[in-house]
Amino acid sequence: MRSWSDLRAFIDLPYRLHAGTPWIPPLRLERWLFLSRRLNAYFTHGRAQYFLARRDGRVVGRVSAQVDDAFNEFHDSRWGMFGFLEFEDDPEILRALLGAAEGWLRNLGCDRMVGPMDFSVNDESGVLIEGFELEPMIKQPWHPPYYQQHCEALGLEKAMDLLSWGLSINDRENMKPLLLQLAEAAEKEHGVRIRKMSRRHLRSEMDIFADVYNSAWSKNWGFVPYSKEDLDAYALELQLVYAPGWFMVAEIDGEPVAMAISVMDINQVLKRMKGRLLPFGWWHYLNRWRIVDKVRVGFLGVKHEFRATGVASALYVEHFNQAARSPLKSGEAGWILETNRHMNRGLEYMNGRVVKRYRVYERALDQAM
Repeated sequence: MRSWSDLRAFIDLPYRLHAGTPWIPPLRLERWLFLSRRLNAYFTHGRAQYFLARRDGRVVGRVSAQVDDAFNEFHDSRWGMFGFLEFEDDPEILRALLGAAEGWLRNLGCDRMVGPMDFSVNDESGVLIEGFELEPMIKQPWHPPYYQQHCEALGLEKAMDLLSWGLSINDRENMKPLLLQLAEAAEKEHGVRIRKMSRRHLRSEMDIFADVYNSAWSKNWGFVPYSKEDLDAYALELQLVYAPGWFMVAEIDGEPVAMAISVMDINQVLKRMKGRLLPFGWWHYLNRWRIVDKVRVGFLGVKHEFRATGVASALYVEHFNQAARSPLKSGEAGWILETNRHMNRGLEYMNGRVVKRYRVYERALDQAM
């Protein structure tokens, strides 16, 4: 892309493609800021190129190609990612988009292309393959079924499925008694205490988050460590979706050993804003507590050396306790890697059910399309 008008077309495409579907339009201003190389902290450790597909002068598809140097350094890999994938129902459009992304990544020495990710697995990731009828929650993508069909017909291979589990305060009645027993033991036998993060001191709390995150997630597929710049940006972002009581740190003798961050589903507000702050979008945001009744559990993790303490169960139970005190009564937990036995089993014990599934694809770059 060569101009501001190209970037505008890149941003505008899903608003046209998905009109009248369960997709919820993000704020256009937020999309401009997120894609800005100057303002998005991703570009302190990553590079990206945006591509548009046109037919007879009309935009019919888009994709990004990106290289996260922090990811590759951590994993000693040469991966490239693709993301922001949107296209009309024509496999030739997708073929052209993937070819452009692949060529750019090849020129940078990448040996594998993985995606979609916007820009990393902690942002919107994967192609929706189950749950088409449901509205996406905050930072969840939505796609029609033909996205999966065309991706797989063109030879993209499954790298990982990401699960989103539905939960409600009513599920507490059917929760496995073992979770309550483990939560009680965590407190009585191991001294686990759960405190709530302070909104006023959220940036310093993010340093605690990063300490737990880098331990709990470091062996996970797709993990990338947060930089200081990432944490600065993430703390500001979380201020907009902060829900009192839903940001939790579990401690033993004052040492943080686990944490959970659940954000209010601001997509319920964005649905009314229709992608714009003006003329009245801002009013809906100011009245978000009258609109939002769901949360998305974005992070819940335990340092490896404390997994036998039952602290995860304590956090699970505290989520039900918090829902009882809060107007936010239901929501979803995800992403959960399909390979994450502990989290998936814990969510089963909480009487959760998989409501959405997203697929991340890969291609070795020595393969021709």
